[in-house]
Amino acid sequence: MLGSVVVSSEEIDDMISRLASELEADLEDRSPVFIGVLKGCVFFFTDLTRRIRRSLEMDFIQVSSYGASTTSSGSVVLVKDITVDVRDRDVYLVEDIVDTGTTLTDVIRLLEARHPRSIQVVSLLSKPSRRQVEVEIAFLGTEIEDLFVVGYGLDYGERYRNVPDIHVLETP
Repeated sequence: MLGSVVVSSEEIDDMISRLASELEADLEDRSPVFIGVLKGCVFFFTDLTRRIRRSLEMDFIQVSSYGASTTSSGSVVLVKDITVDVRDRDVYLVEDIVDTGTTLTDVIRLLEARHPRSIQVVSLLSKPSRRQVEVEIAFLGTEIEDLFVVGYGLDYGERYRNVPDIHVLETP
């Protein structure tokens, strides 16, 4: 059941505008590849990349660590790999939320093995109080408290992704 709003759709829109401006400034003289971490990033990724007025390539990677639980299993499974060549390219890894950092660290390792020039993390949300592995987030929307949130791509058992605001998930 949806609880209180943690981040409104208006706040999300403002964050995306700010992040797009920051990214456009960073893209100068780069050959960027934006890689979205599915499925949670899909709304954020689409809204963000549509606001960037520079040429870029896009691809997606999908990993799973949650299943139908509210806590990460700690075990990451590669579900869908990228198809674009990232060798000597600047990769912007777009994530919906950085929680423990373990999943994102594994994804970064997978991409580093392909020898990109750089990898920078772009995340809508971060929960630093849950961090088990430190991850540098180059472009961040906002930090949130240690709450299980859904909406705007974030889910619980594949539900609530389509909700336009980000809410606390209240368990019955």
